[in-house]
Amino acid sequence: MLEARSHQQLKHLLLQNSSPWPHHLTLSRLVARSLRRKDHTLIQLDPRSKDLWWLGLLVPLCLEAKDAVMILSDQQRRRLLKVELPQLLTKGIKLPCWEGHLPPSGNQLWLMNHSELIEAHHQGHLKSRQLIIPEADQLSQRLRDSMALSITPQDWERLRRAHPSAEASLMQLHERLSRSLFTHATRANAQVRLDGSEIQALKDLMRLLGPSPSPWPAVLKADSRFWASWAELDHRLLQWQWHLQPLEPLQNLPGLLRDQPSVLLSGSREHELVRTELDAAAFPATVIARLNEPNLQEPIPLFAPRRQPLPNTEIYAEHLLDQCRRLILGRPGITVVLLDDQQLRRQLTSELAAEFGRRVVHETTAPESNGVVCCRWAWWLHHQDQLPLPEQLIVALLPLASVESPLTAARVESLKNQGLDWFRDLLLPEALSLLTPAIAPLRKNHGRLAILDGRLRGRSWGKQVLSTLEPWTPLQRLLPD
Repeated sequence: MLEARSHQQLKHLLLQNSSPWPHHLTLSRLVARSLRRKDHTLIQLDPRSKDLWWLGLLVPLCLEAKDAVMILSDQQRRRLLKVELPQLLTKGIKLPCWEGHLPPSGNQLWLMNHSELIEAHHQGHLKSRQLIIPEADQLSQRLRDSMALSITPQDWERLRRAHPSAEASLMQLHERLSRSLFTHATRANAQVRLDGSEIQALKDLMRLLGPSPSPWPAVLKADSRFWASWAELDHRLLQWQWHLQPLEPLQNLPGLLRDQPSVLLSGSREHELVRTELDAAAFPATVIARLNEPNLQEPIPLFAPRRQPLPNTEIYAEHLLDQCRRLILGRPGITVVLLDDQQLRRQLTSELAAEFGRRVVHETTAPESNGVVCCRWAWWLHHQDQLPLPEQLIVALLPLASVESPLTAARVESLKNQGLDWFRDLLLPEALSLLTPAIAPLRKNHGRLAILDGRLRGRSWGKQVLSTLEPWTPLQRLLPD
């Protein structure tokens, strides 16, 4: 059987090169079993197993890659092609890979990104093929980004040129939309949700006009009940860009996970959030396995004083500046300050730069040896591998999505309409899923973590945040090393 062959091959490799990860053989047998049975398997990995699972996943595919499709992000594809496959090749093991929009005809592993997955699903190229999806906890967000539509002023021009008979109507509708958007903007260069009636008026007109240039046919198909729609304003040029994103992309791709056998690897602690998304997509999990690891990590020093002000108070910006000064003063290593609020982040960056000079940078991957990097959570998660290991992380604001974001507001509104708890079912689980990967580099460097958000101690759900951060030890006061 494929399971036994994979087990023996992997065991031979591990004898040559030992690995600290204890689940290689288990993962290999699970993947081989799913490949043989063509079933739906969900494997829940410990978040600390980042990039350690490749060998257990690839060995069964080296033995049987026929009809297998692996969906990878750009970063994962680079690692596969530049690191994992060359290492296997040095052991005499080959894994033929196929890249392109058309399926392979031989016994090759078909590699594709998330945009190509969507296209292959629409074209019917995935039938009877088995999907292999690492980091399945990121699947919804990556599909959402791939399905996103962006309508620029140039796209409006192309639409008018394609239908000169309707130019006056299109210009009138665009001008009406522009006046409404700029009137309702609360600040310069704001993001404003588009009114559903205006969008419907545009779609009704486009249906009468006939075929339109890309991307307008995709806009016509986007159901406003299941898509978020907003405008990003440019007050300097008095122009705006129209953005559309699906609320729940898996539900916009019916049958994607239901009709194809699949192996999903999830590395998130928020297993319930992942399961809820998969259940909504009708993923018929026949095997669910959780590969936990013993908690042998050293406790991380956590500085989180009680009675800190809440983010919506007037003194919060002053509190952040004062505490950041104390935390940064005299530190010889890298400090990363995490803050999603753009206005507050730029203000804090400017004030810290006035205090510490060129040490302070904004979202730069080349700081000084004792530099201070102020950045968004998403930027840090994407670029942390390009930075030196930090000595400390300062969480200025917990990564709870703001309802000022049109996409978040639309998703919250959808959950409200379903009678669900939008905070505990959406915002909190998504925030908790970011904490473990964000502090992982800190644990490697035995650094310290500071959380300056008063909600950690002032809200009941703060206990869930502290639980996610385990193991940690309280740091009661800041003393010099």
